[in-house]
Amino acid sequence: MFGRLREDIASVVERDPAARSVWEVLTCYPGVHALMVHRLAHGLWTRRFFWLGRFISQFGRWLTGIEIHPGATIGHRVFIDHGMGVVIGETAEVGDDCTIYQGVTLGGTSLYRGAKRHPTLGKGVVIGAGAQVLGGFTVGDGAKVGSNAVVVKPVPAGATAVGNPARVIEAGSRDEVREAKAQAMGFSAYGVTSNADDPLARAIHGLLDHAVETDRRIALLLDYLARAGVSISDEVATADKFDPGYLSKIVD
Repeated sequence: MFGRLREDIASVVERDPAARSVWEVLTCYPGVHALMVHRLAHGLWTRRFFWLGRFISQFGRWLTGIEIHPGATIGHRVFIDHGMGVVIGETAEVGDDCTIYQGVTLGGTSLYRGAKRHPTLGKGVVIGAGAQVLGGFTVGDGAKVGSNAVVVKPVPAGATAVGNPARVIEAGSRDEVREAKAQAMGFSAYGVTSNADDPLARAIHGLLDHAVETDRRIALLLDYLARAGVSISDEVATADKFDPGYLSKIVD
């Protein structure tokens, strides 16, 4: 018990730059308190003291604003930052080294008693503030869920899920290229796509896709012109700098 508590405190100090001392974490962090109460409630639940486990869980909810069902399985070094409004369902499983921010729900979409209704988080998963992860699927190791995302299907290991409904962004995908273009233009795409049905957000995404495609075509044309002997760095591009033979080969 005390070993797990030491791990919890060390993980908070490591991940939260606002944590100044062990004493501060132990006395002022509701996420740590919620995990302490949950371990007691979970121990009672697994020994079939169901009512007492739920009662202690409700006490922890009143104390911290974090609701963790006593049947949920929580791994080592889990950090619930701020925590107000976090809800973790009965069949949820949270892996080691996960980080969960305020307002997160690990909820279920099935009403079948005894079924796996809540999500499983792999190791090192980060769930952003306000995100809703709903269903009995798995979020892979090292995955990230953006703030206010609504995830209803599995997320591969190392991927990022954003939006409502969430779309999965993997390395090298078109969405990743779009986000790189958005950052270059000073536009935060994640900030305006909490609802994927927002027509303004969809229009801006269309413009970003068009800008990426236009950049690709211009780069291709410049390459062809350079091969044909025309340099756009010159103030005036004259006909004597152009190689019609090479142009004919391109056309052919």
